[in-house]
Amino acid sequence: MNINELQAPVGANKKTKRRGRGSGSGHGKTSCRGSKGAKSRSGRTTRHGFEGGQMPLIRRLPKRGFNSRSRNDYQVVDVESLNKFSENSVVGPNELKMAGLIGSRKRLIKILGTGKLLKAITIKVHKASVNAKKQIDAAGAKLDFIK
Repeated sequence: MNINELQAPVGANKKTKRRGRGSGSGHGKTSCRGSKGAKSRSGRTTRHGFEGGQMPLIRRLPKRGFNSRSRNDYQVVDVESLNKFSENSVVGPNELKMAGLIGSRKRLIKILGTGKLLKAITIKVHKASVNAKKQIDAAGAKLDFIK
């Protein structure tokens, strides 16, 4: 077989629907658009959430609360969950991600003081609660903050 003898399999090449080519084509007159209305006209676009003139769902629902643009969204790690690391190890975002304690290395991390820390390790995070700092000091561990 030569390259000039290759053919596409049956059904691979489908004819495009040619609209507006007379009534005999089956796609003439209104060109598959139906009659009247905005959808039949050229240049018709509807914005996101448009419901045909009905009051959109986003405007029917009540407004609630306030979302600050400058909010820092921390990934929370409990002190007790740090016991899975070995003694004298350095625990940073990479190690926490590998252990499955956080979702992303790039987002901010905060340690909370739930439970007890039993090992002396070095912890590198962005923030820690007051209770977490007490737990870490009591275990002889060291806390370094990432900027």
